[in-house]
Amino acid sequence: MTAHPTLGLVHAIATRLADPDNVPLGSRLLSSDRQHLAYGPPGIELLHIELAANGRGPWHRAHDWLTAASRQPLTSGSDSHPFYGVPAFAHALSCAADHLPGSYQRALDAMDGQIAVDVGRLPQLAEFDAIRGLTGYGAYLLRRDLSSSTMRAVLDYCVRLTEPITHHGETMPGWWAETGPSGSPDDRFPGGHANTGMAHGIGGVLALLALAARNGFLTDGHHAALRTILAWLDRWKEKADGGPVWPYWVTQGELSRGLLVPSVPRRPSWCYGTAGLARTQQLAALALGDASRQMDAENALVAALTDPEQLKATTDNGLCHGFAGLAHAAARTADDGHPSTVGRLRAALPALLAAATPPGTDPELMATALIQDEKVGPGPLDSAVGIALALLAPSTAASPQSAWDACLLIA
Repeated sequence: MTAHPTLGLVHAIATRLADPDNVPLGSRLLSSDRQHLAYGPPGIELLHIELAANGRGPWHRAHDWLTAASRQPLTSGSDSHPFYGVPAFAHALSCAADHLPGSYQRALDAMDGQIAVDVGRLPQLAEFDAIRGLTGYGAYLLRRDLSSSTMRAVLDYCVRLTEPITHHGETMPGWWAETGPSGSPDDRFPGGHANTGMAHGIGGVLALLALAARNGFLTDGHHAALRTILAWLDRWKEKADGGPVWPYWVTQGELSRGLLVPSVPRRPSWCYGTAGLARTQQLAALALGDASRQMDAENALVAALTDPEQLKATTDNGLCHGFAGLAHAAARTADDGHPSTVGRLRAALPALLAAATPPGTDPELMATALIQDEKVGPGPLDSAVGIALALLAPSTAASPQSAWDACLLIA
């Protein structure tokens, strides 16, 4: 595959965000969202790091953003989480340090110490998701301190999370939440729910356990926990016209009846749905050496990416739940794919890239519009930087050169 026209958009976004002291929405970036991976400078750093690691941009841009983000003290402790404060900045810094040996090590060592303290506090909060909780911290530790006691404590917590619980005489999965998906009480979810998503549910836990196993780090009950989560996903998998699909969550009523409420086709995104869950099940299958399950997961993603109804439900270009994210998930899945499915996964990429950046689009105008969209800001999830990062690897037919997407638990 030759370089794709979407690279024009990638570089237009990077150029507009080259200088932290002279960008659209600059005051916003360097104030309330200054420390946020999803909305602020840490995410912009990731784009410049990935471009520099690819030989497509200068390293000084990444350094300028790292410097700008650290001009004021960074938040740690209970007010921080993997996407905000010290942990978010540490993720970006570690991605740069991977390619600049000796750089930033003193700062990273200090941050690692603070993160270890914060992780020790979190299990009491029963907070496990990839954005705010232990799974997200685990994604960082997986790269920085795999064999540490802190990493083992996170994995032990994840294993315990898969043990069933009994509530009002009913057996429920250990990750059952008594709230709605937002984390707050919700009348639409009487009795709570079991979340399957990558961002806030058991999909992220499965990915962390699978990635740790693939890196040779196992804790007691590790494989059993993987199989427990996979069995849950098997139990609630449905066969649709476009292939197998998974619910975003299971409510108490559905659990009691053993049957999902019928729903319209949903987008197959990273945060919820088939794209994220297919990738994480592929990773789990690779960790367990289960070739049959691996092919099933990859075929499920192929089906979702070619199903008109699921694609119709995808209505934006973002990384979290848009076409750019689908392209990135497809490319990452193909990197580890079985020979029988790799070709079909890669064949789905041109249409996804075209949906993210329709032919004839002026990349300069599109970049400006995306960056100036104040609803999301320019950080990495559903915004300009996220689109640029997600489109880069599929457009170049090369795997990411930095670990920017480790925070998403898909690599």
